Amino acid sequence: MTKPRYAALLLVLAAPSARADDPPAPTVTVTARKEAVVKKIDKTVYDVSNAPRAANGSAQDVLQSTSELAVTADGRIAAKGNTQVTLLVDGRPTALLSGSGEERAVALQTMSGADIASVEVITNPSAAQNANGGAIVNIVLKRNRKPGAHGQVQGSATDQGLWNAGASGDVTRGRLSVHGNVAVRHDGTRKVRRSKVDWHNPLTGQAGQTVQSSEVFVRRVVDSAALGIDYALTDTDSISISARHARRRSRPLFDVLGEEREGGMETIHHRISYGPNEQRDASASLSYSRRRNGTALQATLQHSATDALVDKSYRDVFVVPVRATAYSRGAGTSARRLDQATVDWTLGQWGLGLDIQHKTDDIGNVQATVDPATGAATPDRNTTNAYAVTTTSVAAYVTDRIVHGKWEALLGGRAGRIARRQAFDPSLHVKYALNDDTGVTLTYRRSLQMPDPRDLNPFTAYVDAQNLSRGNPDLGPQRLGSWEIGVNKETPRLNWSAGAFCRTSRDTVVDIRTFEHDVLVTSKRNGGETRSAGLTASLDWKPGGPLQIGVDGGIYRVTLDQDAVAGYVNVRVGYGDVSLDAHAQSAGITPQGRYGPTSSVNLTWKHAMSKTLSVTVNANDIFDGSLRAYRTDTPTFRQAGFDHFVARRVYVGLVKRFSQ
Repeated sequence: MTKPRYAALLLVLAAPSARADDPPAPTVTVTARKEAVVKKIDKTVYDVSNAPRAANGSAQDVLQSTSELAVTADGRIAAKGNTQVTLLVDGRPTALLSGSGEERAVALQTMSGADIASVEVITNPSAAQNANGGAIVNIVLKRNRKPGAHGQVQGSATDQGLWNAGASGDVTRGRLSVHGNVAVRHDGTRKVRRSKVDWHNPLTGQAGQTVQSSEVFVRRVVDSAALGIDYALTDTDSISISARHARRRSRPLFDVLGEEREGGMETIHHRISYGPNEQRDASASLSYSRRRNGTALQATLQHSATDALVDKSYRDVFVVPVRATAYSRGAGTSARRLDQATVDWTLGQWGLGLDIQHKTDDIGNVQATVDPATGAATPDRNTTNAYAVTTTSVAAYVTDRIVHGKWEALLGGRAGRIARRQAFDPSLHVKYALNDDTGVTLTYRRSLQMPDPRDLNPFTAYVDAQNLSRGNPDLGPQRLGSWEIGVNKETPRLNWSAGAFCRTSRDTVVDIRTFEHDVLVTSKRNGGETRSAGLTASLDWKPGGPLQIGVDGGIYRVTLDQDAVAGYVNVRVGYGDVSLDAHAQSAGITPQGRYGPTSSVNLTWKHAMSKTLSVTVNANDIFDGSLRAYRTDTPTFRQAGFDHFVARRVYVGLVKRFSQ
């Protein structure tokens, strides 16, 4: 069993601070309001530092309330309908967020939204960015470098004994700036699941049915801390050192009711497990930057790691037929290490860079039956295994920004070698200004998406009472391409945009499901081509007074062994201290089935009691629309069920600020 260590999230970068011995300068007072949305040629930046849901919420809550993004209660993210999304923190990947599925969802659900300054949505990244997945969502953390000392404490609570508290602060004196934060979160989610599988074996003629249902409240305790130091070596040179640590732990009581029927035989039992589940994350980075005469150089070294333990030990209590309780011992462990060195150099209109990454995933699975009389364990050779996946990538990029009259273009190319594969990924971003407030854009990006290391597992692993996973070490990368064309108009009261996109994925990784010995076995393969094309639009309107309205959404057609029309819509309304955000995602398709729609409506009241004290009340998912049904049809089995991650909850919180 892999011993849990420490693992990942990061802070990067620095800018020169004011010098203490600088000569006195005339005092100038500038009053300006920071733009909530900034559209650049290659990305859109959303300021969420004062977002209503951020003070009490998690990073997932912040992303859910961000325009262009669709986030479900179980942490699935899509950017303008694109589910191939890479998550970055301060522009860099981390060991923790480079995972997928439930691992990444838990990271977002336990990361404080109050730490986030802005969210960058990059649907077609330029060649300067490693787009392993098509779209990029970059979470930019808060870093205050104003002279003096500043700090704040915050806390919130809700029912079920859930609460969170944290403190953050910064001190800037002359060339030196120090900032940090600590936080404790006691959060949790109630999960309700049901799955029914009808199967038959065409060779033997045997047929049967299995039904699995469960309800569990997963309580997590999260401790986190971060520290960063920025130092201005000269007026043009600075260094930054940062470190971050987080620990998550839970001990959920799972009671899964299993019902199996084959011929005239019926078996009913409870599979009961208690965990524990643990995860530790840590990161450290060192960055040097130099800005002088229109040139900028930044070099960064970073290390991040994440270790996780999921204890899968259980006991089977049989109801029909009555027989002795069976015991099993098992666990899944994972350890990911990510080391990265980057150099980015901007010289006038040119951009050059080098990106070197080395990632190691060590994954182990243990499963054994236990003799209740002696306690002796007999390993199951089919589901007890360990393997490691090491990936090294080296890439160089060049970009060229051209401005000519009303035209602006950003051309780029990224060449590299990853996992012994050569690749060249071009990018194109073009903007034409029709007038002072209206522009037309065209973007294109091609990239590779490497398989998840878990999917390369050459062995079979236990998932739960009804499911096994079987890896495929022969999986290759997906080849992704994306075109977008759009028009944007920005006025003091009304901003709107509309666009169309076309995305293709060749060698798409899809699920392959079979039914063996009353258990569903899921594997992966590269299969065929996926295509999607559709329309997107957004509107932000300030009709006057305290009222603000925002709407964005999209509708698109997806081809993946079958055709379907899907879409999403986000609505945001603010009036004084009250704000509402509502989200809906339509039903969709998978290679072998379909999944149902979900929705979420959230209401927030944020009131400033004084200049330094504010109170926030968040009512999340007030109509409980997070249940998602699904269906899978194959020649040998049919599965139908639902996952319900109950997100309905009311948080009440306070924020107190200090400054000196």
